[in-house]
Amino acid sequence: MSNDAPDSLIPYDEIVQEALRAVVGRVLGQVVTGGLPGDHHFYITFKTRAPGVDIPDHLIARFPDEMTIVIQNRYWDLKVDKDRFEVGLSFNQISSMLHIPFAAITSFVDPAVDFALQFQVDEIEGNLNDHDPAENDGETDSVEPVDDGSNVVTVDFGKKK
Repeated sequence: MSNDAPDSLIPYDEIVQEALRAVVGRVLGQVVTGGLPGDHHFYITFKTRAPGVDIPDHLIARFPDEMTIVIQNRYWDLKVDKDRFEVGLSFNQISSMLHIPFAAITSFVDPAVDFALQFQVDEIEGNLNDHDPAENDGETDSVEPVDDGSNVVTVDFGKKK
């Protein structure tokens, strides 16, 4: 008998990732209809060169691999589709529209309630783990890592290559 798990013919990891990304879409959809309730706000990190990402060139130049945006005080025109969202944000006093597929998101954090989701995204090019946080206008709280893992969902089925 072997300790190696057999390769699954069912793509469980992809199914779970898709379901968790649907959580992000549902939450953002509720914000579209009712605004941000209470102290809720979101830090959304995504791959800037992932397929379907449409952001201004000056942001790609500054964040060539990954960036984090903040949905809190200064955002506009938030729209959510089944596979993507778009939002207007200001970076160094420059207004920008961002179009981000849910498949490009690597993390979603709501620090108001210590809730976080982390996602796997296929590597595109270069080192995608290094990134600088976005400099959205306005003051924001810093995101502290959750030490005890509560309310953090990480899915990694260790895909064999």
